[in-house]
Amino acid sequence: MEYWDIYDIHKNRTGRTMKRNDWCLKDGEYHLSVLALIEDGHGRYLITKRALDKHWAPGWWEIPGGAARAGEDSVDAVKREALEETGLDLSDAKGGYAYSYHVENPGEGDNYHVDIYRFVKDFNARDISLQQEETTGFMLATPEEIAEIAARGVFLHYERIKMLL
Repeated sequence: MEYWDIYDIHKNRTGRTMKRNDWCLKDGEYHLSVLALIEDGHGRYLITKRALDKHWAPGWWEIPGGAARAGEDSVDAVKREALEETGLDLSDAKGGYAYSYHVENPGEGDNYHVDIYRFVKDFNARDISLQQEETTGFMLATPEEIAEIAARGVFLHYERIKMLL
């Protein structure tokens, strides 16, 4: 069973945990998610297509990411998620933390902080190994291609990452 830390509004751990996807958070409580915007060094970004059996936004495009596990620091979580989902080891990548935001869903039990990271790493399509449970495909896309996908309404978090492209 995977557990997540519960955070306060200031992104401090409260000392309590929740089961993954339990959605039991009270107003003022949050879990932590991370996103990795990964550039290949040639102006293209790794985007992945969500598995079709995902509960939320199946088949949509996104950048790698997920939830931080209990006791896990944000940077370790983003590197783990990228490695699990894409096979890319970001330990030698340039870049790092870009910024954070939080989302409140009153009464739904799903409030969260999101830490966004931007990395540059020399890689190509042959280096990608997708986690089949999470994704159905990937693309090395230019900012213009990402904007086109977002304009079709099928790119998660675009408004949050477009200034980093």
